[in-house]
Amino acid sequence: MAPKRQSALLPQSKKPKSAPSPKLEDKSASPGLPKGEKEQQEAIEHIDEVQNEIDRLNEQASEEILKVEQKYNKLRQPFFQKRSELIAKIPNFWVTTFVNHPQVSALLGEEDEEALHYLTRVEVTEFEDIKSGYRIDFCFDENPYFENKVLSKEFHLNESGDPSSKSTEIKWKSGKDLTKRSSQTQNKASRKRQHEEPESFFTWFTDHSDAGADELGEVIKDDIWPNPLQYYLVPDMDDEEGEAEDDDDDDEEEEGLEDIDEEGDEGDEDDDEGEEGEEDEGEDD
Repeated sequence: MAPKRQSALLPQSKKPKSAPSPKLEDKSASPGLPKGEKEQQEAIEHIDEVQNEIDRLNEQASEEILKVEQKYNKLRQPFFQKRSELIAKIPNFWVTTFVNHPQVSALLGEEDEEALHYLTRVEVTEFEDIKSGYRIDFCFDENPYFENKVLSKEFHLNESGDPSSKSTEIKWKSGKDLTKRSSQTQNKASRKRQHEEPESFFTWFTDHSDAGADELGEVIKDDIWPNPLQYYLVPDMDDEEGEAEDDDDDDEEEEGLEDIDEEGDEGDEDDDEGEEGEEDEGEDD
């Protein structure tokens, strides 16, 4: 799995200026302060000074890391573009990638998967000031569900550090609004599991309740987008289960043959013993 880069909207990604340390009471001036307490107070004051230096270096490091990230983000763009062009030659690449991803697949109902078969391109664009946010674009072919060619969702972080999001309004075709379907229990035979149908994947485009903790956006940006091929190539679970069952059957057959061989060997030994007994009787006569 590709290493995950820290989300631009996580609280720790915006490095706030270190809060000023509380002003320490100057007890050293108290003539009656015991020697032990005086030394302890002086140590605390020195620790506070050192911690301020550490905080200053951390803030400086954050600024330098941001510059490096911005530099390499620009260098990656031509490769992302080339990759998208190659992915476009593979039918159902993105729906397969999403279905194979454990977290995303849990959000997909059967109709969501059908709609995502028309998904031809996914793009993640980080804003020039990476700390300020990013946008995810989903490009679709003509489909029976909605009129939009592109569905987008943007995540922003304002100067005060408060996250927010906005997205494209989905123009659903008559009777095709997947976000309004009722939950129901269905058996997804294709993946051999029975569960309550999840809320539609497409409700994500209308959910702006907690932009700072948008799990799906972070998964797409930090896990899938850096290397979608690793999820596209995940072996089909049904095939793996079938192979495992075949292996179990083969093992059982081998064990059965071994038992038969052992029984045969025991029978041969009994026959040999019988023959030896008859020979001994003949010699006595």
